[in-house]
This record gives sequence, structure tokens and C-alpha cells, in this order.
Amino acid sequence: MNIFRGLGSSDIATPTVVTLGVFDGLHLGHQEIIKTVAARAKELSAVPTVITFEPHPRAVLHPETTPPLLQTLDQKLEGMKYLGIDQVIILHFDMQLAAVTGEDFIRNIIHNRLRAYEVYLGRGFAFGHNRGGNIQLLKQLGSELGFIAGEVPEIRLHSLRISSTVIRKSLKSGRVNLPRKLLGRPYGIEGSVVEGYQKGREMSFPTANLQVENATIPADGVYITLTLVDGAWHRSLTNIGVRPTFGGDSDRSIETFLIDFKGDLYGKTLRLRFLHRLRAEMKFPDMKALQEQIAYDFKRANRYFASPIVQKNLEFR
Repeated sequence: MNIFRGLGSSDIATPTVVTLGVFDGLHLGHQEIIKTVAARAKELSAVPTVITFEPHPRAVLHPETTPPLLQTLDQKLEGMKYLGIDQVIILHFDMQLAAVTGEDFIRNIIHNRLRAYEVYLGRGFAFGHNRGGNIQLLKQLGSELGFIAGEVPEIRLHSLRISSTVIRKSLKSGRVNLPRKLLGRPYGIEGSVVEGYQKGREMSFPTANLQVENATIPADGVYITLTLVDGAWHRSLTNIGVRPTFGGDSDRSIETFLIDFKGDLYGKTLRLRFLHRLRAEMKFPDMKALQEQIAYDFKRANRYFASPIVQKNLEFR
């Protein structure tokens, strides 16, 4: 997949089938849009292309309401590649770009620069100064300039609207099962293993302490997770919180214990997938009580992974 920061490169491939948006999280609604672009580009022998923005436009226009993102840019780009996108153009969003009208954006970028055959938007998405670029304007200018514009229908889970906002709220309350359904995959974060307090090792449950890159972290608690190490998925338990049994920390920590792995993890980058929340973080009277609870959590995690339904729906590789 080719990635371009801005439109200065002469190597940008045209003609294209295009969509544009922030696509934070790449949930099922986003996936429907991107799969539509990939399928139509294949039929037309065009380049499936996404235009996205960095930073989030709200961080520039309304910083006080900027949401914590579900994915890093690299995670989002990897997901787009998996969904069939060959070309991503990352536009730096600042006040200068915010001042570009929807019509100028369509004429100068989508038509002149990318030579779009077709353009697809998610339902209700708008761009350009004062959100003047919308599906109506795209269809109007498409008739004049010779491209087709379409709006991809909204995806719902039963009666629930699928959105990044709903996913963030669910994760902040510790509910990871609903985001898994809305994303079409377990919610994931990644980070590097750094030096910890070694308390887990003292209790025979050595954990990897993660310095994560993602802005959205599930609520404090103990979770059944999968952890990717060197290309292989391992069963794991993950604790998020401030370690109240040991006096409490000023910052939240993320510690994961790999059930079926032995080896040195320091310096490695790990990916976590959150499968199920076992319990909230708790303060125990002493280390022995905590150790007994961890052993019980371990048994519950093993029962979870032994379930035929879980084994059928998860890939351990």
C-alpha cells in the first residue's frame, strides 16, 4: 500500500475510486465504506484510495471536545490495507485546510489531482469549510465533472447505531464485548514492554508492563486477553489500574501475564486484544489474598479459553 503525506508527490496513482474521512477505529460502518471502494475500484481497474486527516479535525477546530482516538495512525493504515486499500493520502489538518471550501476540495483534489471515477461517503459525512462538502454537492459536481458519487448506507447492530463514540463509551465503562461486535474484532492496543515493579514475579505470575501508544484504554479491571508476541498469539490475563494493594500509583499501568509463554519480553512491542472483563480492580488486605485471587482469575481464564465456542471463534496463531 502506498502512503502519501499530502498531495505533493507525482507518484500518486490515478485514476481512483475515493472515500474520505477520519475512520477512527475502523468499525463495521467504516469497513462497509472501504470495502465498497475496494470492490468498485477492482471493477473499474482503478486505484482504491482513502483520504484521511491528521490530526483529527476536531483537535484543530474544537480542541476542548477532541475525542481520544481508538487507533494510532499506523494501526488504522494497517487495517485499511487489510480491507483492500492500495493508496492512502494523509492530509495535515490545520486552519488553512479547514478554510478550503467543499467545492474547491472536490474540484482540485478529488477531480483534478486524483481523477476519481467514483466517490463514496458514509451517511452524513461532510468536509470542507463550514461542512459545505457533502453528498449532495458531490453528486451535483459529479454530473458536471464526470464522476459518480454515492452514499454508503449506515450499518446498525440491531437498533444500535455503530459509531466510534459508542465504542469509546463502552470501553471506558469496562464493556469490551459490545465494542468487539461493533468493530468486528476484539478491541486492541499495542505498546512496548518496559521495566515494572516486579511484584508479579514475586507472586509467581510475572507480568509484562506495557507503555501503550493508544489513547483509549478500557476501564480499570482484569481482562481475558490475547497477546501477540513475535507474530504468534498467546492466551493472557491483563490488569489495568493503579495497583491499590501496593499503595496505589499516580498513573495507571497495564500489565499482562502470558499464560503459555516463557521468555524475555523487555523491549518487545506487544499487541493486546480484549476478549472479556473478569472483574474490577480491587484492593486486597495482603499479598497472599491477591495471589489467591490471581490464581482464581487464572482458572477462569483457562475455562474461558477451553470453551468450544471460544476456540471456534478465535485464532491462536
